[in-house]
Amino acid sequence: MAISAKHPTTTEPRWVRWLLIAVALAFMGLFLVLPLLAVFVEALRKGWGVFAAALAEPDAWSAIKLTLITAAIAVPLNLVFGVAAAWAIAKFEFKGKAFLTTLVDLPFSVSPVVAGMTYVLLFGANGWLGPWLAEHNLKIVFAVPGIVLATVFVTFPFIARELIPLMQAQGSDEEQAAIVLGASGWQTFWKVTLPNIKWGLLYGVILCNARAMGEFGAVSVVSGHIRGQTNTIPLHVEILYNDYQSSAAFAVASLLALLALVTLVLKSVAEWRVERERQEAASLPPERPRDDAAPQAV
Repeated sequence: MAISAKHPTTTEPRWVRWLLIAVALAFMGLFLVLPLLAVFVEALRKGWGVFAAALAEPDAWSAIKLTLITAAIAVPLNLVFGVAAAWAIAKFEFKGKAFLTTLVDLPFSVSPVVAGMTYVLLFGANGWLGPWLAEHNLKIVFAVPGIVLATVFVTFPFIARELIPLMQAQGSDEEQAAIVLGASGWQTFWKVTLPNIKWGLLYGVILCNARAMGEFGAVSVVSGHIRGQTNTIPLHVEILYNDYQSSAAFAVASLLALLALVTLVLKSVAEWRVERERQEAASLPPERPRDDAAPQAV
């Protein structure tokens, strides 16, 4: 018998539920909200002048620009990979599908520091490809290419992992109907698949971008910590803090904290839309695509 919406689904006393809610709120306030507030308070403790001077400093600008450049390269690459991997895993059956899914999850289980060491082993001066790179005057480790490669490695599961369950829930009936009506592969993707996954795709891009801009471990290994050249925002914050420039360190760190807050808002909006689409895909029967969704065969 179906459970009425008017009756609670749990039998715990009211005080137990309120106690659990209070404990959860206290935990989040102590370990999430309070640290974020402390970052902004400490960043502005010596006034707006010191805050602005820390952000206007040349090394800070270099770190900010390198972080933006790295994210601008890594996120589109992961966007292409994530859509392709999710499409292949969710829409097709082939040998090695389980292995491909495992590879997608690999960066979640490998420490970022280990990933950075792997790139040093491959592309470092004494690495496997080091002599060949030196012979051709190419530099990857302790340079921007190494930072981009490390960032791509640690962030590439985010988009794929968001799209795979969404595409699996939606099925492939609409794509097959569009192909029967004469649509090409690209037309099916742009007019059928992409509109159905747009919010899930945005959600994955938001998470990928946040991780790319905040990555520390793998980037720290391959960057070399060269001031003004290979330091991203997290690395620059570490250097300032180690040099006992706490006000400047917290001022630059506040940029990452602000990014976290913006990401949280965008993530909540995208997550709500993704969950709504998943519920609609699970509850509604597949519909026949409109005539304008795919051109009819001549």
